[in-house]
Amino acid sequence: MKSKKKIRFYKEKFIELVLLLAASSSIFITFGIVSILVYESTVFFKKVPFRDFLFDTQWTPLFAEAHYGIMPLVCGTLVTTMVALLVAIPAGTIMALYLSEYASYKSREIIKPALELLSAIPTVVYGYF
Repeated sequence: MKSKKKIRFYKEKFIELVLLLAASSSIFITFGIVSILVYESTVFFKKVPFRDFLFDTQWTPLFAEAHYGIMPLVCGTLVTTMVALLVAIPAGTIMALYLSEYASYKSREIIKPALELLSAIPTVVYGYF
């Protein structure tokens, strides 16, 4: 009886050690990623002033006279977001109103799971196609 308890004790300690190593490795990997990002950002911002990075209107890193302005990228992202919202808000609202107020029980049972399945797919996948 005593040997079974001892074996169980060592098994539990082994599992605790494995879990501790897994947790520690994820912490160390995260620390490594953050430290590399900080180092590379420091090197970058020694070459490019922070003000130019934020407010320059050109992104031409491969030209002879390189510019690293992030403003065109931010503006492009905002325009894309606005177009997506102009499509998604009315479509989503109309679909929700239809499903909750007008759809029959049978059609709701078909459409609702299909929409939930579509919402589980990342939008990047839709953008790819």
